[in-house]
Parts: sequence; structure tokens; C-alpha cells
Amino acid sequence: MSFSRRGLLAGAGLTVIARGAAPAAKSRELSRELTRDELPTPCMVLDLDMFDANVRHMADHSKAAGISVRPHVKIHKSADIAKRQQTAGAIGVTTATIAEAELMSAAGIKGVLWTMQPAGKHKIQRAVALSRRDPHFMLVADDPITADMLDEAAAAQGTKVRVVVDIFAGLTRHGIAGGAEAFALAQKIEQSKNLKFGGLMAYSGIASHTKGWEKRREQSMKDIAGLKETAEMCRKSGLTPGILTGGSTGTYNIDPGHLTELQAGSYIFMDTGYTKIGSKDQAGDRYSDFKSSLTVLTTVVSARHKGQVTIDAGNKALLRPTDEVKGHPRMIIENQGAEYGIVKFNGDRELKLGERIELYPTNLDMSTNVYDKYYIARGDRIIDAWPIMGRAGAAQR
Repeated sequence: MSFSRRGLLAGAGLTVIARGAAPAAKSRELSRELTRDELPTPCMVLDLDMFDANVRHMADHSKAAGISVRPHVKIHKSADIAKRQQTAGAIGVTTATIAEAELMSAAGIKGVLWTMQPAGKHKIQRAVALSRRDPHFMLVADDPITADMLDEAAAAQGTKVRVVVDIFAGLTRHGIAGGAEAFALAQKIEQSKNLKFGGLMAYSGIASHTKGWEKRREQSMKDIAGLKETAEMCRKSGLTPGILTGGSTGTYNIDPGHLTELQAGSYIFMDTGYTKIGSKDQAGDRYSDFKSSLTVLTTVVSARHKGQVTIDAGNKALLRPTDEVKGHPRMIIENQGAEYGIVKFNGDRELKLGERIELYPTNLDMSTNVYDKYYIARGDRIIDAWPIMGRAGAAQR
């Protein structure tokens, strides 16, 4: 009897979608409900109840605090998740790449903001083309040269481009100096024939992971000072500053009153980097505002050596020594190779051959970048699978 991968997957209850094929109208990829034991490993599992609780908490908090949420999709790269966020009140999404912006816009997501300045003809042309298709699309610029190139390209395509001034906020990877320089760029954009001034951005990446709520607040206020100065200069000149965007999961309860919207993204899943930064109202370094809803499911594939087992999540699965085993905080993770990882018991109970364990990943956006779907769990039942956009077909970038 011969076996094919397609036949085996179909027998396991998985509907196979050919690489590069157009996505179906519905995201459902399961022909029947599964249990966690039936899933291929390593894979990503999303606890739907925890995820929904995280989305509700952010939505309720932002509404009470008077700030909008434009969540970052680099964390999840999923139209299914973005739509759930918008249903809960998000005003749009934030993207890291032009491909993410195109994918989200094509999926019907409104209010897309691309936060990496387009440079070079290729990205300029794609950004302007998306602006023509989607008048709600916005992008950022931190250089007058970019403004000139966007204005010229927009004129050639007969469209307008909405541009947000990207202001330095502690990370030297991007951002024009706040104050006079940023204000001059805002005026240039406003005066350009084919550009629309959309507002100001200052993303404090340093503050997002600063440990301790008070220190995090101090860092955030320091980093967005240039945005606040520029916004005041705009107001005094009669130029409406538009959106004031930035913020993160770590500063979601710090930035209201200073920004008009948050770009928080990690709150829906959480990872071991975020869970150790400390909460506002609790002692210690645990950050308990949001639940750890996303795990990597893996299988013990060898148990021949005392005090440890081998799992089938290795370097290709983005295994990190800082990952944590769900329910077993004393266990230690080690890298062993492309397809192998090591779990050491460190006084915890021993794991058995074939046993399934779940890992909390260290870095969400890096992890989701190597998987093609989320298996959606309610308890032990797998009720759906949401595709990660760009993994099969459209170019990542």
C-alpha cells in the first residue's frame, strides 16, 4: 500500500492547500475537529479563550482611557486576527513591511499604517500604488528626500499619499529629530501637491521592554518628548497634528493622554520577553496584564539520556534557551540542532517518549515568521486553523 503526504494529512483531518493557491473564502482549514494529540509538531497553538480575553482587555482599557488602538500585525500576520481586533474596536492595523500592508489591505482591513519609511524606487512605487487602491493607507517618512520621491511618484500615478512624520524616539534605526526638523518636514508634506500630512509617530522600542512600570513610564516620556514638542509646534502654527501614534504592549497604560493611538501588538499572544517586565499594580517582575495565549507544541522524540529528553523543535522552529515549558517553569531549554531541542528536568518531573509539551516562545514576531498557521484551541479541542499571511504565495517583503 502506498502513502502520500496529501493522503496522510487528509486522513488526519487536515485540508491541504496547495502552495501559492488563492486562499479560500473562509479561513477554516480543518475538515473536522481535532485534539492536540493529533496535530503535527512542531506547530503553533492559540488558546482562543485567552486570546479573546487579551483582546477584550486592551479594547476595554483603551476605551476607558480615551485612546485608540491600531495594533501591530508583525506579531501575528493574520487577517483573521486583525478582523477580530477591529471588531473589538481597533481603528486599523500597523505593519512592518509593505507586503504586510498590501496583504492586510487586500483582505479588507481599513486604516493600515506602514511604519518603515519607503526608500528606493521599488518600495516607493508599491507604496504609492497601494495608496491609489486604498485611500485609507498611510505610511511614514523621516527624510525630506523621501517626501520628494513620494510626491513625484504620486503625481505620476495621479493619486495622493498620506504621510506621517516618523520622529526619533530612542532607537537610532529611524526617526527625524523632534522639534524644528520634524516640524519642517511636516510643513513640507502639508505643502506638497500630492501628499497629505497624516500626523506624527514616535515608537519607543526601548521603553516597551524596560523592566519596572515606573522606569518604563520614565523611559516612555523621555522618548516621546520630541513628538509632543513637534505636535505643539504644529498646533501653534495652525497645522493640525493629526494622529499621534506609537506605544506598545509594555506602555499601553502609560501613553494615554500623550498619544492618540497605540501600536501595541504583543498583548494578544505574549512571550517570555514581555512576561518578565513587571506590572503596574503587582510586585515582582511578572507581567500579568495579559495572558500567554500562544504556545509551540512539540513532541518528545528521544528519552535515552538521564535527566533530559529530546524534542522535535529545534533551530528551525526558533527554539531559544529563554523559552519556557508551559506548566513546568523549572525545566531548562537547550538548542541541539536544526530539528532537535533538549529539555532538562532540573528537579521537575521526567518527560516520557512521545509525550507532548508546549513552549512559550521568546520572541513572537520571529516565531510566527517560520510557521504557516495557528491551530485554534478551546481546551483540548482544535476547532480551527488560521493561516499566517505571506507564507505560501505572496512574497514576504
